Parts: sequence; structure tokens; C-alpha cells
Amino acid sequence: MTEFLNFIDGRFVPGRAEAFANHFPSTGEVLGEVRAADRDQVDEAVGAAQRALKGPWGRMALAERVALLRKVADGINARFDEFLAAEIRDTGKPRSIASHIDIPRGAANFNVFADQVMTLSNESFEMATPDGAGALNYAVRGPRGVIAVVCPWNLPLLLMTWKVAPALACGNTVVVKPSEETPATATLLGEVMNAAGIPPGVYNVVHGHGPGSAGEFLTRHPGVNGITFTGETSTGEAIMAASSKGVRPVSLELGGKNAGIIFDDADFDKTMEGIGRACFANTGQVCLGTERIYVQRGIFDRVAEGLAAKARAYRFGDPFDPATTMGPVISAEHRAKVLSYYDRAAKGGAQVLAGGGVPAIQGYEGGYWVEPTVWTGLPEDSPVIREEIFGPCTHLHPFDTEDEAIALANNSPYGLATTIWTESLGRAHRVARQVEVGISWVNCWFLRDLRTPFGGAKASGIGREGGVHSMEFYTELRNICIKL
Repeated sequence: MTEFLNFIDGRFVPGRAEAFANHFPSTGEVLGEVRAADRDQVDEAVGAAQRALKGPWGRMALAERVALLRKVADGINARFDEFLAAEIRDTGKPRSIASHIDIPRGAANFNVFADQVMTLSNESFEMATPDGAGALNYAVRGPRGVIAVVCPWNLPLLLMTWKVAPALACGNTVVVKPSEETPATATLLGEVMNAAGIPPGVYNVVHGHGPGSAGEFLTRHPGVNGITFTGETSTGEAIMAASSKGVRPVSLELGGKNAGIIFDDADFDKTMEGIGRACFANTGQVCLGTERIYVQRGIFDRVAEGLAAKARAYRFGDPFDPATTMGPVISAEHRAKVLSYYDRAAKGGAQVLAGGGVPAIQGYEGGYWVEPTVWTGLPEDSPVIREEIFGPCTHLHPFDTEDEAIALANNSPYGLATTIWTESLGRAHRVARQVEVGISWVNCWFLRDLRTPFGGAKASGIGREGGVHSMEFYTELRNICIKL
């Protein structure tokens, strides 16, 4: 049994609220106990963060702050195997994924935003005055204050540091509420913060659930100056409502029902490799994943056969085995949700091209496994097409014209991402501009330059993070006007 403690003001402390179990998704077994924070402990964490803003952290020179962030990145890399094991135990995701994406990117975020803040420029303007003397206006940036960081369970370390790193780079302090499903790496990062010399109170972690628990206590706390959240749209709506009290800014990266578009001039092999990852990577638990695909009619059958073959080729099993290529979903509750959509698809008359059920895996019968699944034949108003499933599944639908493909892709309340496959340069530019999403990938998927804006349109979120766009959220911009 492992006990997951809260990290408040530089110290690990047991929570005073009700404890709950931490499960290993590959087997269902209990690995540890999470000691949730109560309302008073959330208040203590926010208070510690407020004091740190006025203490050494708030007075620290930028170069010194950046040097400490680089030490945090080095500390994660120095304990790479510990972070990797913690992430695998929390999520069940294969080592082959976590070792190449989750942990390296988690460390890299601190270096990327350390670079970014060192090269951040501000605007200045000279203006005329009636007396002819003139005036100079220039902008300065200050930290926004205490940032509540509410994290998801699909990429726990990566998405948590994606928010914590720029927040700290800009001089803020943070209180992190990790998902109750994945408490380990946020907790472990507290040890790295102390070892790197980050002052107490700069980085805090409170464990618990959402409504009536640490998540709600944190997002409603009057001492929080900004809230950043990645997760379900319904939770984002609740956080947005909470932020209205006190008029706190929010950055929300929410759900998606992302469309892929495959034109008949696409390179077939490149498309199959890319669209296969877009549908099934991380067991489909990626907000940017592709759960609906529109294929030009002339190549529809070939794409359907190719994608079904990709789905059938995944290998289940021990996530620590490098040969394992697909893990379980995060929890029994989430598996039930995903399988409910599998059942809806079958009852709705879908043709199942691959998967559709639960794999039999010797020695891992208690795990939260589902089969990668490919459907076709459902109407566009089916819940399977309209609602985010967040599992390793996708639906194929044919189209004839470019305009039809764009209309189908945009027929969604969500607008997070799309992936477009074509060898026509003109078509690539035309279509990418017309799909109503925050990011359009052409002949690729999940290719991220961390300097670029990231976020969603419509019900997929508010705001942009990444590069200078993160700095806009994590800083307060002030203008100074000097009469000459």
C-alpha cells in the first residue's frame, strides 16, 4: 500500500477528509490510499501560495527563477524511472508510450517555458501631448497571483506541468488538484521541487474529488486569482460558474469529438499510420483523438479495411513490458461508459469492422480493458457520433465533395482539433482554414510545437495556452505612462 499525501507549504501532510483507494487499471487491484484534503487544508494551501508570492519567490530575479525551473526539469529526468513507474501504475498505459511522451514532455515543459519567459517582449508607444513634450507608454507584466491548476487523468504529468511550468515561469504560485484517479506524479513532483530549491508554498498539491471536495473548495476559494483546467466540458462549465464569483479568469481546455478527413489523393500508408494513432493512442483517452472519420467514397473500403487491421494489431498485457502497445482505460466507471457506447452502436445498427467488446487477457482479467473498435453505418445524429466517448473507437462515414466533408466535420458542438489527409497543397490550406477547431493537422497528428496557440473552439474550451499565449493568461499586463 502506498499513501498519497498532500503537499502544502513544502511539506507532505495527510489529508483530513475521507481517504479513497488508488487502483492499478491493468488489474483492478488497490495500490494505495489517497488522503484527501478537507476545506481547511485547501485554505492552508492557498494561504501558503499567497505568502510565497510576498516572500522570496515574489522578490526573486527572473534569471534566478528560470535557473530553478531548469533544476526541476533536471530533477524529473534524474528520477525518470520513478516518474515512469508512478505514471504507469496510475494509468496502466504502456511503457512504450509513457517513456516517450509523458515523462520526457513533463520535464521538457519546464525548460520550454523557462526559455519562453526569458525572451518575452513587451510593447511601447510614444505619443504626442498638447504641450509638445510627449509621453512614453510601455507595458510591464506581473504574475497573476495564485493559480488553481485542475488536472485530468489521461496525461497526468504532461498536462499538469503544461500549466505549472508557465505559471511558475511568470512568477505565480500554484495549488494543484490532480485527478483523483492519478495522484502519483503530482505528489512525487513535490519532492523534486524541494530538492531543486523551490521555496515553500510556491508549489502545492491537494488531493480529492470535485463537487463537495478539494476541487470545488479550490476553484471557489476567494484567494485564487486564476483557474486553469483540462477535462470534461460539463466540469469546465461548473468551474466557469465558480470563477464568476470574484471575476477570476479561466483557461479551459475541454472535450472534443474530433473529425478526421481523408481525401482520395492521400498517401495511403502515411494516412493509416497517422489516423491509427489518432484513433487509438493512449487507449483513445486523448482529448485530441479522432472519434469520427470522413473518407472520400472512392477509397472508403480500402481505408475501412486498413483501419480495422490497425485496430486488430494492438497487443494487450503488462504495461511494463515494452512489447505491450495498448493499455486499459482509466477505471471501471470509465470502462462502463465506453462499453455503453459500444452497446449503443450495436443496437443502432452499426457495422462493426473491428473490436466492439472486451479482450480476454490471461492474468489481467480484473483490469479495465476494452477492444479498439471501428464502426460504420451509423447516422450522423447518433449519440455515438455526437458525444465524446473518450475510448479507443471511431466511426467511418463516406463523402463525395470537399464542401460536404467540411460541413460534416463542422456538424458538432465541439471544436478542438481535426486531422486532414491530402497530397493537394491547395486543398490542405483551404480545408484547414474552414474546419471550426483550435488546431488543424495536415498529414500528421499530435505534432506539437509548444510555442504555438493551443485550445478549442465552441464547447471545446476558452482561451489559448502555449508560447506567448500562456504568458498572456499567467501574467497581468499593466501599462505605464510617463510624461516627458
